[in-house]
Amino acid sequence: MCIAVFLWQAHPLYPLFLLRNRDEYPSRPTEPVAWWDNGEILGGRDGLAGGTWLACSRSGKIAFVTNVAEVGKVPEPKSRGDLPVRFLESKKNPTEFAEEVVMEAHQYNGFNLILVDLSSKSMIYVTNRPKDEKALVSEVPPGIHVLSTASLDTPWPKAVRLRTNFEKFLEKHGSGELPAEEMADKLMTDATKADKTMLPGIYSVEFEHSLSSIFVEANTDQGRYGTRSISAVSVKTSGEVAFYEKYLEEESWIEHTASYVMEQTGTG
Repeated sequence: MCIAVFLWQAHPLYPLFLLRNRDEYPSRPTEPVAWWDNGEILGGRDGLAGGTWLACSRSGKIAFVTNVAEVGKVPEPKSRGDLPVRFLESKKNPTEFAEEVVMEAHQYNGFNLILVDLSSKSMIYVTNRPKDEKALVSEVPPGIHVLSTASLDTPWPKAVRLRTNFEKFLEKHGSGELPAEEMADKLMTDATKADKTMLPGIYSVEFEHSLSSIFVEANTDQGRYGTRSISAVSVKTSGEVAFYEKYLEEESWIEHTASYVMEQTGTG
């Protein structure tokens, strides 16, 4: 059950600062963050379906997706991991691409999708499981936001905990540079589980409790399940992008960072 916290257009040095955990079965083939074949997309790649959970482009686009916790499934669904890739490969802005996604949203299992264009300072949230009859598409306002496997900023215990701890780091560092790797290490490895009375009640209590921490380690009927990668993406007003990843490979954690300067740097 993936989770992300991000700061959008609310810091003097960082138009965007993002931390994200990807939770998955270790047996699922996965390629770590790297430049893709055409050299325009930087991100991890799902070795089974070919999509991604988080990626960015040289032109200043960023996209990431989470699933939505639900019991029902769509028969023969499209791959949610294709959505970020399609956006990054397209010439469409976030709003235009969101409108395209809405037309086919019923063909996917539940998803949350964040679409960013840094050159135009645009961030759009798309979901096919809106909460309380809200719109499928909405603009994300400046500030701190948390996205888990519920609607954007839903106050599930792990989301509240992550936001609170993220805010403490921001208070500590003020308007100065943020230590991305340190924040990823301290905030995204938190294995504190929620009180069982605070769980959303979508699955069994024991299963939900095992998934209720920011960093997940759980045993399921399908085998071990948990956090496989921790990412930090920081974008500076200068257009510098740093994509840090710490990922699990054969019981060992490997760290690496890819950096580049956006082709369009109108991110001030």
